[in-house]
Amino acid sequence: MTTDDFDYVLPEELIAQTPLEKRDESRLLVLDKKTGDVEHKKFYNIIDYLDKGDTLVLNDSKVLPARLIGVKEDTGAVIEILLLKNIDKDNWECLVKPARRIKVGTIVCFGEGKLKAECIKELDEGIRHFKLIYNGILLEILETLGTMPLPPYIHEKLKDQSRYQTVYAREIGSAAAPTAGLHFTKELLKRIEDKGVNVCYITLHVGLGTFRPVSVSNVEEHEMHTEFYSMKKEVAELLNETKKRGNRIIAVGTTTARTLETIRRDHDQFGEYSGWTNIFIYPGFNFKGIDALITNFHLPKSTLIMLVSAFAGKENILNAYKVAVEEKYRFFSFGDAMFLK
Repeated sequence: MTTDDFDYVLPEELIAQTPLEKRDESRLLVLDKKTGDVEHKKFYNIIDYLDKGDTLVLNDSKVLPARLIGVKEDTGAVIEILLLKNIDKDNWECLVKPARRIKVGTIVCFGEGKLKAECIKELDEGIRHFKLIYNGILLEILETLGTMPLPPYIHEKLKDQSRYQTVYAREIGSAAAPTAGLHFTKELLKRIEDKGVNVCYITLHVGLGTFRPVSVSNVEEHEMHTEFYSMKKEVAELLNETKKRGNRIIAVGTTTARTLETIRRDHDQFGEYSGWTNIFIYPGFNFKGIDALITNFHLPKSTLIMLVSAFAGKENILNAYKVAVEEKYRFFSFGDAMFLK
């Protein structure tokens, strides 16, 4: 199985540069994974595909305004740092550009010294570990100095930073948004609950894997970076009861799917667990956690298109993407959605 097996042609003009004015008015492509049949709806129609007793699971991770532009303390050279994950205390794993300028001991200054970052370890692929030096509360400093780390294929400036957060985001720690959830409004979630559908939340902090392309030809040789996840006891009990009743567990986003599948793989049932996962899901994977998936359209040759291909069948997915291109759907983070049922 090669990365080329998951390639498709996408005209650049179909890459969404800005979010729609109303979150739930994105288009929704509904794919029946058994038959391959496709329907075209609006996202607010998702409620019609959710049944009483089903459980909708969302990722409540919140994106840090983690993109920082600073200067080297000694030379004044401009440096961009993206905070990826908190290692411990004030030590962070970061993606740096240009990384060749950053060695152990290098200090980068932000906001005229309100925040400083000292490199304490060099790793491959532009990764560095930094100790952050500041006075006060880090999140408040980041909200002043940082911006949302939008994906590299988005070239427009985001006018409203909150549009790169889900309406239910609360657990701070992601380097990128769990974008499938961007389509939900509080009103839509309320209507879903009023229908008798359970709504619950897990946490997976999105890390470097989102920004890292698959660089190997053989899919099985790709290694995922680890990301932190957690599940609360009451959520686990609800999910186990849902399975026992024969109702469906519907994951919102690949991050939620990866969390649920990690826990079922490692523990056989849902429970109050937290830890680090580098689960890599591609065709041949045996799903034990989820029964349906809400997701966005993903980049060619990416681990995410491999995941949805594992769930709904590669031919079904590639055909659905072909139809989406023909119908001029909007792609990627600020684009339209799919429901794989």
